[in-house]
Amino acid sequence: MTTATDVIAIEKDHLLQVYRRGSVVFERGRGCRLFDADGRSYLDLISGVGVAALGHAHPRLAAAISAQAQELLHTSNLFFHPLQGELAARLSTLSGLPRAFFCNSGTEAVEASLKFARRYWHTQGHPRPGFVALEHSFHGRTMGSLSVTWDDHYRAPFAPLIPDVTFVPADDPAALAAAVTERTGAVIVEPIQGEGGVRPISAAMAAAINDACSRTGALLIADEVQCGLGRTGRAFCSPSLGLRPDLMAIGKSLGAGVPIAATLFSDRVAAAAAFGDHGSTYGGNLLACRAALVFLEELVDNGLMAHVAKVGAHAEARLHALAARHPYIRAVRGAGLMWGLELDRPAAPILDAALQQGLLVNRTAETVIRLLPPYIITAAEIDEAMGLLDAALTAAFGGRQ
Repeated sequence: MTTATDVIAIEKDHLLQVYRRGSVVFERGRGCRLFDADGRSYLDLISGVGVAALGHAHPRLAAAISAQAQELLHTSNLFFHPLQGELAARLSTLSGLPRAFFCNSGTEAVEASLKFARRYWHTQGHPRPGFVALEHSFHGRTMGSLSVTWDDHYRAPFAPLIPDVTFVPADDPAALAAAVTERTGAVIVEPIQGEGGVRPISAAMAAAINDACSRTGALLIADEVQCGLGRTGRAFCSPSLGLRPDLMAIGKSLGAGVPIAATLFSDRVAAAAAFGDHGSTYGGNLLACRAALVFLEELVDNGLMAHVAKVGAHAEARLHALAARHPYIRAVRGAGLMWGLELDRPAAPILDAALQQGLLVNRTAETVIRLLPPYIITAAEIDEAMGLLDAALTAAFGGRQ
């Protein structure tokens, strides 16, 4: 019988060592809970970094995947199949952006956004190579996405990256206005910065982005890989800020655990594309599209988005109450089921303390505890999670400090 120690040992010997994993081996899940090799239950407030939106072993999703696997999994994009257009149409209705390109991950969706921003200006006959991004941004780890990611920890080992990228403070509308010029091909923004610490951009910053794009003609790329598709109780965050993206990158929750992502296009940017400009072997295959259609049916048709808004408000109230008990929690930021607790100290000790309590949480930006639970989480499970997190905070840092 393979033990947890065996699993960890064989990974150490044979996997590229780029992941700092927690010392637990998960074997199965159900709803908002994961179970380790010894059968211990953990309440999951990470959901595979915002991916398992329907929780674990969701009955409808499992049945749909099984049925699709028995019919047809993959044909490549050399041929038509019945699900890709259906999924694109649903995303168009939800987003207001009429065309989609399917890929496998959020960083690929961002890459396509950057690439087609360049393609658009090439088609106009006036190449505009520049990109403007925000400090604390995170857009992915492939070369283009990494080039518009702010943290030098990710960037430095892989320099030189794509040139002509300007970073501006995420809370400085005047700096944004000054940075966007007639050489700027696109501005890229996460409406809520995820990896950067769960930082919503302000209405003033959103207005400055719109004004700068209108003034210069620069395109707007919205990266909603983490905050989009119902995560905040709204289909997308951009409209709530008045942002009008020309391109939008989405992913994570779209397949509810099956890898699929997409770049959504306005008509004017899509019109610049030509056959052969871009492609993906796996992107939008039948299995991934079937999973995404099940997710959207649950989100839109079966009331899950409204549920996220309702339980998200409950989570917000409980998190503020938690912050009142622990003064080293400096801020509570987020919306819906995307929350960050900023501490006045490194958050790393909380991860192990929470794990010991049977709770899974995530750290980002060194001092932020990030919570990205499945969309199906109940108010009772949120209450349970807050009790466990309270105990973890006390175990890691003591009482009031």
